Amino acid sequence: MRIASLLPAATEIVAALGRADDLVAVTHECDAAVRERAAVVVDTVLPAGLEPAEIDAGVRDRAARGLPMYELDRAALAALDPDLILTQDLCAVCALPAASVADALDVIGCRADVLSLDPRSVEDVLGAITAVGERIGASSHLVGRLRARLDAVAAAVASHPRPRVLVLEWTDPPFLAGHWVPELVRRAGGEPVGGVDAGRSVTASWAEIAEEHADVVVVAPCGYGLDAAVAQAAAVRERVPGAAVVAIDADSYVVRAGPRLVDGIEAIAWALHPDAVPPPPPGRITWCAPVP
Repeated sequence: MRIASLLPAATEIVAALGRADDLVAVTHECDAAVRERAAVVVDTVLPAGLEPAEIDAGVRDRAARGLPMYELDRAALAALDPDLILTQDLCAVCALPAASVADALDVIGCRADVLSLDPRSVEDVLGAITAVGERIGASSHLVGRLRARLDAVAAAVASHPRPRVLVLEWTDPPFLAGHWVPELVRRAGGEPVGGVDAGRSVTASWAEIAEEHADVVVVAPCGYGLDAAVAQAAAVRERVPGAAVVAIDADSYVVRAGPRLVDGIEAIAWALHPDAVPPPPPGRITWCAPVP
């Protein structure tokens, strides 16, 4: 099967199911190892090197004018002639929407099957993994293994006090994380504050964030790795001086709705309950301001 993944999470799912070699097209945000083997057919319209505030301004401007955030190389996609295209409709800022893909397929005359993945919870993510596996004929025990790890975390933190945890998905301006992120905190043994389960991420003022009285603030900027999260955490420490601050590789373990969300839950659980959960591998999460 020739698979075009227009969503980094879908690319991760296909690879985790053992079918990375079937990927013929991916996005500029997919992991480098995959981009070396498959053609990149989706890229952002925003210039590289922008600061968070500049990215936010660019996104708002394009949204107000009804302009897309991504460009699809229609000619390249047509030439690759995929059997299956994996896309999404959850967030037009995070990836190419399915409606845009459908319009493009009509123009280029591509007859590929399209599967849209739009999870809003951890259970939905597990369901998406199952759906992709069924569609590509990949027999795997992956979901069972992920569930076993989730159960192990739940058992480890069950008897521990639950700190109040606020997750920032963006720092300039600050965004409170929604979708599955509050659930990640809950599964990791914390009490999420500020975000909305299964809802959109929303902006908030620093004064409103302070009013949440979080014990821990997790800096998890969408699309950024650990080093950038640590850099952005410095400003957060100044704005929320009463809370402990932790930075995490959000691109890999928080905002990408694939199998590594379980790694993210384990990492957050260690940060909140280091006496109950083994430390994760280096490069996933780190404390930036005093450990509570």
